[in-house]
Amino acid sequence: MPEEIEVPTEHLHETIHEAAHESEHRHESGPLSMRVALTTALLAVIAAVAALLAGHAANEAMLEQIRASNEWSHYQSKSIKASVLGSKIELLGSLGKPSSSKDSVKLAEYEQDMSELTEAAKREEAASADHMKHHVVLARSVTFFQIAIALAAIAVLTKKSQLWMVSLGLGAIGTAFFVAGLL
Repeated sequence: MPEEIEVPTEHLHETIHEAAHESEHRHESGPLSMRVALTTALLAVIAAVAALLAGHAANEAMLEQIRASNEWSHYQSKSIKASVLGSKIELLGSLGKPSSSKDSVKLAEYEQDMSELTEAAKREEAASADHMKHHVVLARSVTFFQIAIALAAIAVLTKKSQLWMVSLGLGAIGTAFFVAGLL
């Protein structure tokens, strides 16, 4: 199973809260610290949801791929049975002996089963690929959220609102990936 994507925000939140707490003690508490703390909390919540959904999508992709492999294995067993039965019918024919009508019916049944198994396996593979695409997009959103949260912490520590603005921009990009991952 793929590892779940972790959003290590605990340390960043502690850093932000410590910086905000220090500012309060120095009576320099500005609106920047409060704004950064609020946006960081919001980004962390969305990142956690995105990480959960990315993990779910990866798990679904893996389960569907396993089901596709099972269908292909079942197809292979039917193919082997059909080959053996076809060889039996051909051998009896070359010896001038008639084959059973049951054998011909069974051979047609194997071929029908193989056709159905092929379609089922292809459907599972397509579903797996679709879930994996969602996983990749959601994982990208988590990455942008993590970078945005880290920049927000640096913005509070350095008291540079420009870094916070970059953080917000990266959070917006993360949000765009998050929405795209849901679609």
